[in-house]
Formats: sequence, C-alpha cells, structure tokens
Amino acid sequence: MKKFNIRKVLDGLTAVSSSAASPQTGNRENDIIPETLQSEHFQLCKTLRHGFPYQPSSMAFDPVQKILAIGTQNGALRLFGQAGVECYCQHENVSAVIQLQFLVNEGALVSALADDSIHLWNLRQKIPAVLHSLKFNRERITFCHLPFQSKWLYVGTERGNIHIVNVESFTLSGYVIMWNKAIELSSKSHPGPVVHISDNPMDEGKLLIGFECGIVVLWDLKSKKADYRYNYDEAIHSVAWHHEGKQFVCSHSDGTLTTWNVRIPAKPAQITTPHGKQPKDGKKPEPCKPILKVEYKTTRAGDPFMILCGGLSYDTVGRRACLTVMHGKSTAVLEMDYPIVDFLTLCETPYPNDFQEPYSVVVLLEKDLVVIDLAQIGYPIFENPYPLSIHESPVTCCEYVADCPAEVIPALYSVGSRQKRQGFSQKEWPISGGNWGQGALSFTEIIITGHADGSIKFWDASALMLQVLYKLKTAKVFEKPRCKEEKSNTDIVDEDPFAIQILSWCPESRVLCVAGVSAHVIVYRFSKQEVTTEVVQLLEVRMHCELNEVESPEDGGEQASAVSTPGTSSSPLSSLPQSHPSTSSNNSSDGQQDNVPCLKVRSSPLKQSPGYQVELVIQLVWVSGEPPQPITSLAVNSAYGLVVLGNGNGLAVVDYLQKTLLLNVSTAELYGSTDPHHRQPRSPRKTRQPSAGFCDGNDSSATPEERCKSPTSDAKDNSFSRSRSSSVTSIDRESREVITSFLFCDSLSKKSEMVAVPSLWFGTSLGSMLAIALTVPSTLEQRMQQPVGIAFCGCVVRLKGAILRMAQLDACGALLPHVYESWYEPNAPEEERERTRIRRPTSPPSSQENQDCQYAVVCSEKQAKVVAMPSQNCIYEHNITETSFVLRADVVMMTAGVCIACFCANGHIMTLSLPSLRPLLDINYLPLTDMRIARTFCFSNQGQALYLTSPTEIQRLTYSQETCDNLQEMLGELFTPVETPEAPNRGFFKGLFGGGAQSLDREDLFGELTAGKASRSLAQHIPGPGGMEGMKGAASGVVGELARARIALDERGQKLGELDERTAAMMASADSFSKHAHDMMLKYKDKKWYQL
Repeated sequence: MKKFNIRKVLDGLTAVSSSAASPQTGNRENDIIPETLQSEHFQLCKTLRHGFPYQPSSMAFDPVQKILAIGTQNGALRLFGQAGVECYCQHENVSAVIQLQFLVNEGALVSALADDSIHLWNLRQKIPAVLHSLKFNRERITFCHLPFQSKWLYVGTERGNIHIVNVESFTLSGYVIMWNKAIELSSKSHPGPVVHISDNPMDEGKLLIGFECGIVVLWDLKSKKADYRYNYDEAIHSVAWHHEGKQFVCSHSDGTLTTWNVRIPAKPAQITTPHGKQPKDGKKPEPCKPILKVEYKTTRAGDPFMILCGGLSYDTVGRRACLTVMHGKSTAVLEMDYPIVDFLTLCETPYPNDFQEPYSVVVLLEKDLVVIDLAQIGYPIFENPYPLSIHESPVTCCEYVADCPAEVIPALYSVGSRQKRQGFSQKEWPISGGNWGQGALSFTEIIITGHADGSIKFWDASALMLQVLYKLKTAKVFEKPRCKEEKSNTDIVDEDPFAIQILSWCPESRVLCVAGVSAHVIVYRFSKQEVTTEVVQLLEVRMHCELNEVESPEDGGEQASAVSTPGTSSSPLSSLPQSHPSTSSNNSSDGQQDNVPCLKVRSSPLKQSPGYQVELVIQLVWVSGEPPQPITSLAVNSAYGLVVLGNGNGLAVVDYLQKTLLLNVSTAELYGSTDPHHRQPRSPRKTRQPSAGFCDGNDSSATPEERCKSPTSDAKDNSFSRSRSSSVTSIDRESREVITSFLFCDSLSKKSEMVAVPSLWFGTSLGSMLAIALTVPSTLEQRMQQPVGIAFCGCVVRLKGAILRMAQLDACGALLPHVYESWYEPNAPEEERERTRIRRPTSPPSSQENQDCQYAVVCSEKQAKVVAMPSQNCIYEHNITETSFVLRADVVMMTAGVCIACFCANGHIMTLSLPSLRPLLDINYLPLTDMRIARTFCFSNQGQALYLTSPTEIQRLTYSQETCDNLQEMLGELFTPVETPEAPNRGFFKGLFGGGAQSLDREDLFGELTAGKASRSLAQHIPGPGGMEGMKGAASGVVGELARARIALDERGQKLGELDERTAAMMASADSFSKHAHDMMLKYKDKKWYQL
C-alpha cells in the first residue's frame, strides 16, 4: 500500500478540475447543500484478521506468557492469547515459516523461514515488528534451538553443520560444530541435514545433535568433541529428552521409537513399534508409517506421557491422521479431521530439568486447531474461543452491517446458544495470555457469511472481536439425494447445489432473504418460538427471454402498468406460482425438461427451531430443456412485504405475505417502446450463462457442464485477469441485459409526482437505472387481501458500465433510511402481532416547495451520478475510472456525513463526497488477484470494510481517520509483565554431591574473545524496521537488561582500566625517581664537599 497521502492534493484539484466532479449548469441545487466530509476524515489501515491461519506450517508456545504463535507457508504470523486477543503480522519475504522459538517471558519471538533467514520479533508493542534479521548465504536452515533463558540460538543446516547466533546483536559466533568433527569415523558418508538440536536438561554443556541418516551425537561444547555417538539404521524425525537427562527417545521413519541410555551408545535400551503388529514367532514387526514427532513428558505422581503423531500401520489406508497418547499401559489413538502439521505439549513448568507435569496438547491441523485436555479421562477437547470455523464450509459470499440495532445481537445469541455442542472439557482455555484493548467502538457490527453447503453464519464483530452468534442451515428445506446415482438430472451445478450466492437482510425487521446457485430464493422470518411446518410454501417462477422480433415490443412505456395474478401468463414471459411443493417432473413433447425446479423441496413436515424459520421458497424452473439463469440480484423489504429477484432474463416481484407472484417481466419489456438497445432474436440455449455467476462470462464456447462449476472451485476462482473496456460490463459480455441491483424506497419516481410513494429502483448491466411505482394497501387487513399495484416509470438515468449501487438523499443531502417494519413475533397470536407491527418511517416525507426535493445516487462500474428527483436532472457526475472497473460500491454513513466507497479491480479504494462527488480518498491498497476478493469485498457504515483474504481468513480494515487514531488503544496487548517461576530446588544431596543441573557460561564459549568472528560471507545481518518503539520495548526486556548491564560493565571496566594505567604510570615514575635518587646518593657518598 502506498504511503503517499494525496488527500490535500485531491481537495485542491477538485476545486479547479471539471473532470473530477462536474455539476450540470442551470441547477440551483449545486450551492445549497453544505458538505461536512473532508479528506481529513479518511485514512486507510488494516485492523484485524480473523479466522484460521491459511496453510499453517509451524507453531510455538510461551509457557509463561501463555501465548501461541502460528507461522504459515506464505510468511504470515498469527499470535493468539485469551479470547479476543489476536494479532497478525507478515514477513517481508513471502516464504514459509519453518520454525518458531519464543524467548520465554521476554516478549520476543524468533522465526526461521524457508529462504534461510531468521528474524527477531518484538512482541512488547501492540503491532509486533522485526528488530533484527539474519540471512544465511551459503547454507540452508533446517532446525533451530533456543535454550530456556539463553541468548544463544543454535542453527542447524542442510550440510550438517551447527552455527550459533547471538539473539541480542543477531551476529554469528565463530564457534561452529562441523558435521565431520561430530561424526568422525562413525559413518563413511554424509549424515544428512540436522533434524534435531537440544541440550541435556541436566547439563547445558552437552548438546544432542540428530542427523537425518539416523546418527545422534552428544557433543561436549567445552571440549569441542563428541562424547557419545548413537547409530540406528532408520532415519530420524525427532528426539525428546527425559527431564533427568539420562535417557532420550528418537522417532524413526519405520514407525519405531528407540529409547537410549546416554552412557550406553552401543544399542538402544528399548525399541517399540506403537502401532505395529507383533509377530508370534518373535520376529521384527512389520514397518509402519513414519513417526513424525514424539514428546516425552514426565509427571511427579505417575507414569510419563509419550505423545506422538504418525506411525500408523500401512494397512490402515484411508484412515484419518491420528495423535497417539501413551500413558503407562494405556494407549489412546485420537483421530483428527485433518492432517497434523505440528503439536505441542503444554506443561506446568518452563524448566526442562524438572518434572514436566503436562496438562494439554495443542494440535495444529491443516484446517483446524485442537486443544486436548490430558488431565481428564477420555482426553476431551477444549471449546475453542477463537473464530476459526469461518471455513467450516467454503465462504461464497458475505455482508457487513455496522451500526445495526443493538437488540439484534442479543436476540441472535439467545437462539444461537442452543446450537452449541456438548462434551467439551470443563477447564478454562489454556492459551490465556495477553490483555484486551482499553478502547472500543461505539457501534455494533455484524458479519454474515454464506457458505457452499447452504449454511449461513451470523458473527458479532463488535469491539474488534469476532464471535459466532447463530448458524442457519438452508439445505434443510430441500430433499437430499442419498447417493450420487440418485441425483436429479435437473441439477445445474456439479457440486454444492445449496451454495449461498446473495444475501439480503433487514436488521430492523429481521427478515432474511437468500439466493442460491440452484436458482432458488428462500425468505426467512425470525421467531423465538419453535414451530413445525407441515408444508413448506413454494412458489415456482418461469422466467425466460426469447424475443420474436428485432424491434423491441411496443407495449409498455412510462404509462404501462400491470398487476400479475396467480395463474396468469403472457407471451413472451409467463409465471407459474404454486403454494405446494412440486411432486412431479414435467417433460415437453421432445423429452426436454420443462417447468421443473432444480431442487426438490421436502414434502415431509419441517421442524424449525427458534431462530430463522422458512416463510417462502421461490424457485426458477427449467424452460424447454434450458435451465434457469443464475440469480444476479436480490432485495427484500419488510414494510412492503415484497421480494424482488433478477437475472439475465428479467426480474420477478413476489409478495411473500400473500405468497403470490406480482410481476415477471423481461428487461426489454421494462423499456417498452423506448428500448435503447436493439434486441436480436436468440435462443436461450445459446446465451446461457455460467451457473452461480462465478465463472467467466466470456467463455461462450464452453459446454453447460464446463460452465456450471461450483463457486468453491479453486480452479476457476484463483485468477482474475480479464481485460476490460468502457463498453463492457463485469456481469455479461454479450448483448443480454442483466439485472444487477435493486433498491426499495419511498421516492418521487415520476416527474409529475410531488409526494413520495413506495417504489422499486433497479439497475442493469448496460448502465440503465429504471423505476417502478408500487401501490401498497394502507391497512394490514387490506394488505393481506388486495394485491400490490405496479406501475412502470421508465428509465431515470443511464451510466457507463453495470449499475452496482443506488441510494436516496433528502433535500439537505442526508441519507434517507430505508423503510421497514419493526420486528414482531410471527408465531404470536394475531391480536398481538397487529399491535406490535409498526412501519418505519411512520409516514412518507411530505412535499416541499422545492421541486427537486430528493436526490438519487447511482454508482456503476465506471462512474457515479447524482440525479435530482422528480425532475430527473443530473446535477453531479464523476468518472471513477477509465482503465479499470469498480467491483464493489456502497453508500455509507460516516460520523461526519455520507459518502460513496468504491473498490476497483486495480486495487484502488476510493471515497466520494455526497452529493458533489468530490474525491476524498484514493489509495492503491490491494491488486485484485483472485475472484474471492471480488466476491466478498464489502463496505459498511462508520468507515468499516472487509474481504476474504484467503479461503480461511477475513481481513477487516477501516477507512476512517477516527478509527485509525484510536486503533492502538483498541488493540489488545500480547505481552504482560509476569515473573518467571522459580527454578526447581536441587535438594541437599544433589547440591552436596553435584547431581543437579550443570550450568554453562555460554558467553565465555561463544563470545568473540574466545570463539573469534564468523565468516562475513556466511550470513548477512539486516536491521529490522521495528522503529524506536520496538527498540525501547526490547530494551525493557531481559535481553535488553542484559545488554545494558554488559554495556555498564564495559564502561566500568574501561574506567577501571584507565585508573590501573594511571596508577601503573605513577608507580613507574616513583620507581624511576627512587632509582635516580639512589644513584645520586652512591655517586656522592665518599666525596668531600670541596670535591663536588
């Protein structure tokens, strides 16, 4: 992201440039609307990243601070503390993090990357930063080890050598353990890379080195030679010590564990194959899969724990990954849902030379994080407090609602709390470090995610946290085939037929409307009571577009009006509403599918728990062997009781209160005789678009099977490199006009109107914004008996590119709130429902003297316009982009006013003032690299935005200066001052006879005075961009204290040395004077005075 701030420049340019925002002459509205938003109100920055770390590769845990760090294959770091304490940071180099090592209780972390660099992170600031980096030039890093309370990091390499790094200065020591010195004549060939390094828990001067070939060496650091060498025929994957330092265990590639006594290197004390079948004749058991890691943890009161992953028998084909816990004579095999990346055993003490007392195991899987309670029978797992289940099913769409009604979150939580699983450990979550931030946002936020399996999740995103509130499964409405053979030939997607495509939610009325990839729409109402629906209400709609003439139809126009009733049909479009599920498939005379929906609604009673309950199912049906076009736009309005959906054929308006179809019309009919586009006769089969709308519409030669891929297909989603021109829309490259957006509002849609009436605005892919006036019965009784009237108002305005967003401003330039009906309990008695049903706003805006008393804001892929209503005069126009196109645009409320927020395909995020359309912000934030970002990017009120940055993670950002200023205060702290536990007591006899842990003066061994300097060509030191705050934070830690103490000692030693030199000089001067005095005395001792 560019650091250059052009806000001031933009303000200056817009004052003199007519191309930025060009007001149309002859309108007095231009000067009467003051604007409060300025460029100073905007600044772009990332806030938080939620979800599971994508493609994890390594893990580390600080046992004192209780902080967990996870590294990923793209160089990202995610740090987790207690619930609500999360942090994301990224290495400059996008390389896999192969290992992480905490400087325990010092607020620092060392990361080793696959590009052979190591980095020191300062965690004492809210946003961690790199303090030092060291890039190895000649050797590949394979393993790192940092002893507890040590500043010397051991780095093993692919060549089998071990280098030592000072983590204070991030410089290499001249002390090097060469592979040929370590193995000497024990092997005739190279031992392979270093796969393990650890020091003896009882003697820091003894270093255990494991080579891939199977050789283990116990190296004496002081004497610089090997004490013992241990040979085994199978390759080594990991090594673990017993805390007394007398034994260690190795895991091997043939599924065996070898236990070695330190002083008996000739052969293993024990060889076990945990999952191998033991032959009766005493032969060697059959080899198993490699044991990738083993940990050996002791307890004071019972048997030790041996925990390992891998090692299963080869005949267990298809079996899921397992973690094996061996405790005494019992062995528990715990199956995991995904492959294991790494695991760590959490222990009561950070000291390796004491009884470990393990209490939990953290298991990092490819797509999940599992924490197992070792202290309870059956090893239950802990309930994970982090929002790591975003990707439980792939996310296909999302919406972000900021500043929503405060009572919505408690209502969703009350019904969602009943969905929680049982059987979790009763203990507190063991990763409990860090502190919450002090500040908080004053508004509530909700994120809604739609998923490939048809589920919808509501998340509480308030206060920079994310917590799941409620989960809705839309697939329950439909019949599920038991096997692939039973799949209906009416399916239009190969997989995930229930995937959510579009969400429309009214938070005030709690009405939810969702559109799926199988051309289905479901309307939900929120209820606190459980009900059983005997028959799911179904409405089947027949939408197709096959023009018979070159010229557009003559009927229609501004005065045309139509009210559809159930059962009526007209050429070329017809409707087929039903109030019951379709029970049979209809075929046309030539055997083609006709009047058949893509999915079959369940015919059995549906038990609906408290929460969202099905009100109506709308399905588009096959027409003459052609599947329905995917739904491209959707809107619901609770005040009118209407749902509108659009696609490449046209639009349909449905009354979900009366369960009837009001309108089913093509886009050509909407224009009437004023159709600006010449429609060519075509067969719907030739213009079929890809199902779900996620495939590239440019591929007109692809077969239906090739084009109808799931929205979760990675092959189609991971690239987005289409070239664009101003005449081509992002929805469709053919001449077919697609409905792209809707807006329900009380507006002055006709030029002759002076009082706002219920209206429906809709935009198309060819840049037209049209309006329909609605006649909604005034009383509740009439509303349920009389149909809603519809009158076409024609085209209001045309823009370049597809219409993305529409909004309405009042005469003062303030955003008019959408009309809605307050929530009421739909399953309550009729009298109570009528008493609580209130329409908001309670009355439409009154007419004003000024004719242009409302403004329509319309934003397309290329430009934005502000149109005065009802005169329909364009008073402001702004060309957003010429070389790219807008992917997402929203009209949002800020603290100081209203603006348009846009995200372009070239990565720019822009904001425009309203109504004058002055550019306020333009930052090159994120180049569009795949369709996932385009599909999920959304803006919200109060300067908030988000997108799916990876298949498993949501990235939140803000474009509000106020939020950016308060971000540091709102973020949690990872590091908290905690005293390190006391070292274990050696005991009287151990202290007397020297049986306790042996310390080592590593400074004396590895320092420059003793070991000399390392070769400069071996590694390059790179100062990190941590800044002064990071340096101060690091200086306050133990490493910094040691550095300051050493500097003070150096200064003191220097002064003492100077004093010694002066004293020596004085003593030499005194000796010289004494000698001269003595010589003079001898010279003149025997002479008379007259001889002098």
